[in-house]
Amino acid sequence: MGEIVFGTIIRIALVIPIIWFSKEFIDFQFWWIVSMMIIYGVIIHPAVIHYRLFEEKNKDIIESTLCTSCKHFDKSAVLCIKYDKHPALDYLSCEGNDWEPKNMQLNTRDLSD
Repeated sequence: MGEIVFGTIIRIALVIPIIWFSKEFIDFQFWWIVSMMIIYGVIIHPAVIHYRLFEEKNKDIIESTLCTSCKHFDKSAVLCIKYDKHPALDYLSCEGNDWEPKNMQLNTRDLSD
C-alpha cells in the first residue's frame, strides 16, 4: 500500500509544476478543464488501478490465512503489526504462536449465567 501512496505523491510533485507552467500557454477557461483532465489521468486513475491490483493480489491472503483473524493483522497493509512482516499463503510471521483473536471482549451478560 505504501508504494501506491509513494507513487501518487511523486506523480503529484511532477504534475503540479507542469500544470502551473502550462497556465501561460493555455487560455484560462480551457486551463481548468485541461488541468482536471491531467490530474485525473496522471494522478487519480493510476492510483485507483494500483489499489485494485493490490487488493486482487492480496485477496487470497486476506481471505484464507490465520493472520486475518488475529488482532495484530492490519488488513489495509496486509501486515503483521507485531512482527512488522507481511504474511503469505505459505508463511505466517509468528508461525501461529502469537495469534490472538480480534475480539477478546467478554460480554458481562455471559458471565452472569
